[in-house]
Amino acid sequence: MNKTDLLAVFDKDLAKLRKTLGGLDEQTASLSAPGDSVTLKGILAHRTHWMGLFHQWYEDGLAGRRVHVPAKGYKWNQLKTYNAPLYAKGEETALPDLLSDFESACNRLRAFIETRDDTELYTAGRYAWTGKWTVGRFAEATGPSHFRSANTYIRKALRAAT
Repeated sequence: MNKTDLLAVFDKDLAKLRKTLGGLDEQTASLSAPGDSVTLKGILAHRTHWMGLFHQWYEDGLAGRRVHVPAKGYKWNQLKTYNAPLYAKGEETALPDLLSDFESACNRLRAFIETRDDTELYTAGRYAWTGKWTVGRFAEATGPSHFRSANTYIRKALRAAT
């Protein structure tokens, strides 16, 4: 991937998710997909939080602070435990606030990508905290990849409700 491709997939996947989100109201946003307890509001809170985590990792790395990936005190195999309070917070938050926070996070992540070049985004090993991944891959994982999975989850929940 390169910056142009990343921005294209970002915009495409976000547009699809926004279209799906446009049909939500407070009641439908409280639905969950079949066999799952995570509400659509919880999904939005989760995706918003992870975009913020990306910026925290990046800023901590630039400042020379220890970068805790995925989060301080957690390993990748502990994400279910880490994510549970994120989902719960979403359930307690009004949908307009969640949507506003989500849009702000999307705008911030897109601006980050827009202001970087291919070298910064896709040079392996440029940042110690990214390990084998590039910072562009982290941006894709916390943005477009999460947009796709959120869209799939929300559409599944909405289909089951009809």
